[in-house]
Parts: sequence; structure tokens; C-alpha cells
Amino acid sequence: MITVNKHIFPNGLRLLHHYDAATRMVAVNLLYDVGSRDEDPTCTGLAHLCEHLMFTGTPDAPRYDNELQKAGGESNAWTSCDVTNYYETLPAHNLETALWLEADRLQHLSLSDESIATQKNVVIEEFKQRSINVPYGDLAHILNAAAFKRHPYRWPVIGINTGHIEQAEYSQIKDFHSKHYAVNNLIMCISGNVSFDRAVKLVDKWFGSIEPHDIPLRDLPQELPQLEPRFVSKHSDVPQDLFYQAYHMCGRRHPDYQSADLLSDVLANGTSSRFFRDVLMKTQVFTDLDAAVTGTHDPGLFLIRGRLRNGCSFEQAQELVDRELNHLLTDGVGLDEITKCTNKYHSTQLFDNIGYANKALRLCEYELLSSAEDFNNEINKYRQLTPERVLEVARSIFTPQNVVTLHYGPSV
Repeated sequence: MITVNKHIFPNGLRLLHHYDAATRMVAVNLLYDVGSRDEDPTCTGLAHLCEHLMFTGTPDAPRYDNELQKAGGESNAWTSCDVTNYYETLPAHNLETALWLEADRLQHLSLSDESIATQKNVVIEEFKQRSINVPYGDLAHILNAAAFKRHPYRWPVIGINTGHIEQAEYSQIKDFHSKHYAVNNLIMCISGNVSFDRAVKLVDKWFGSIEPHDIPLRDLPQELPQLEPRFVSKHSDVPQDLFYQAYHMCGRRHPDYQSADLLSDVLANGTSSRFFRDVLMKTQVFTDLDAAVTGTHDPGLFLIRGRLRNGCSFEQAQELVDRELNHLLTDGVGLDEITKCTNKYHSTQLFDNIGYANKALRLCEYELLSSAEDFNNEINKYRQLTPERVLEVARSIFTPQNVVTLHYGPSV
């Protein structure tokens, strides 16, 4: 059980707090409610570019990381299709340094032509490293575009291509940043060895006077139900055949999400999972076989991925995966499997959230999804699952018309 305190400031900033006496450190986590799904399809990659630009400095702190390092701290950030997250860890007595820096860059970021050009080059190089110059680097581009025809999840966070980043104009970047980087579009969590009263006082000092502004209404085109199976084949300079299946499923806030997540564990979490026990151990078709859910806020994907052994065919892979899914849909999931996977989930959750920094992130995420307090209730949603309900969700996901299949192999 994580004890969480909450304070909402008049300007809309939501502050979460968790006191941790086991450390002399503190984590400051800032979650902005903006991701790649908020981009224009003709100018993608801006959410990720803005994340990089947030480190370009301000007139008062031209070198963001230098100022933080002087206080014994470190920072990083990441962007997803749904959110952009920033965090710092530093000695608790230097908390104010992190708050000053975050408030300063929120208000006075140096969006100069030079800084934009520099970060564009950095992001373009990252695009090349991750999506062009490595085997299977374009997999997300291919799979997302095949699975989504309307929703912005159809492009990955890095963007559709380097041209979108290179050609993005100053006005487009400035407009995107101004629309989404607002104090009332921000959830902050301070976790560590600092009292709630002190956290509120310091946040009020540095953020309390920042004026809110109108946040654009998120009105995204919703994906239509997939009415027939889709197939994509790709040949490139890759070492072995890769088999992918993607099924449309609900989003993170939907009450069926926990059932879908548990199904991925039943199939592929650990050496007692069905894929490991009945496919990897009993056949010689795959070198690995996994299942996962994307966990996106809007309806996302249930993914099955496997690498084929040399000499094995996609037809053999398909037959084995179909066999396991048919067993699942025919025989269902036993209560013992539900209990086992729920216990493993609970164990993983407990270990992952021992640290004060992880707690800060998770509390922000749950506050955006529903409320920070729901973090403590998540395990109960898994414990309440029944074999009947899990089977019902499985039958809604694993239908022939709902699948996108990708065969990605070496050039012929």
C-alpha cells in the first residue's frame, strides 16, 4: 500500500506526494498529457522533438543538466504515444533546485533557431539508429500502419519519416509546445524524504504563479472495427524470420484491460506459460515466442511475436500459434492459471515499485488514467477475474477478422 497525498493548485497543477523515510533522496516526476497521438499526420515526431527541446536551456539556466548536477542530481525523459514524462532524482535537501529548473523551462524555454536545428539533427540521427540502420527497425512503422487506419497510433513515436522532423517549421514546433506544455496539463509527483507540507510550499513558490491556458480538446479519429484479416510481408537485410500477429483490444481504462493483460501472461510469462511449455519445449520451430499488450490509453493491440529457427516456415509458426489460441478459446483459462499469473503480477509490481522514483512515475500515470489512489487497487482488479470473464474477453479478441499478421524475413 502506497500512501499518497494530493494537492490541486488554483492554476490546475496536480501535485502528488509520497513520503519515503528509507532514502535521503527525492524524485520529482512531471507527466505532461501529450504524446504522438496529439500530432498532425502531416507533421509527426513533434512530441518527441519537444522532449529534446526541453533540455536546451533558458536565459537563467542555459545548461539544464549542469545546474542539476551541481545539486547532486540527474534527469531524463521519455515520450510515448500518450504522454511525455520528465524526472529528476537528487538529494532531498536540494529539492528546490529541481523545482526551479522545471518551472523555469516550462515558462522560458529557449526555442531559438539554433537550438531547434541542433535537436532536429539529434532526433534525425536517433531515427536512423533505431528505425533505419538496425534489423527490424521499421517494424513498428509497418505494423502500426497495417493495424490502424484512422487513429494516430498508426505512426510510431519517432515519427513517420525523417522528412517530417527535418521540414517542421518553427511556427509548427512553437505552436505544438505552447498548446501542450501548460501548468494545467501537468501532473507532478514528489516522492522521497520530504514532507507533504514542504513539498506543497516549494511547488507553490515556483509553480503557483504560472498562468494556465486553454488546452486543445482531444478529439481523435477513432479506429473502426476491423472486419477482415490483414497480412503484410516484408523482406530486408535481417538475420532470421520474424512472425508477428496483432489483435485489436481495449484501452488502458477499459474494464476488460486486466483480462487481456492476464491472457498475455497465461500465454507467455515465464517457464510455466503455455507458449514456453507447449511450443518452445515441445517443438523446434521458434527460438523465442512472446505475447504482450501495448497498454495504450486508447484501444491498442495484443501482440504475439516469435523468431523462427532456420529452415522453419511461417506456415509452421502459424499452425502452432493457432493451435495454442484454439486450445485457449476451447478449454478456457483455469482458476489456477489466473491465480498464478495474478500472484506473479503482484510480485513484479511490488519489486518494481520499491524505489521512490518508480513510485513517483506510477502515481502520476494512475492520476492521469483515473486517480493516483487507484494504484493501490490495481491488484484487486486481477484478483476479481473469473475464468468465465477471461474466456469471454479472449473470444472477443482472438477472432479471425481481428488479426494483422506480419511475416518479416531475410531478402530472398
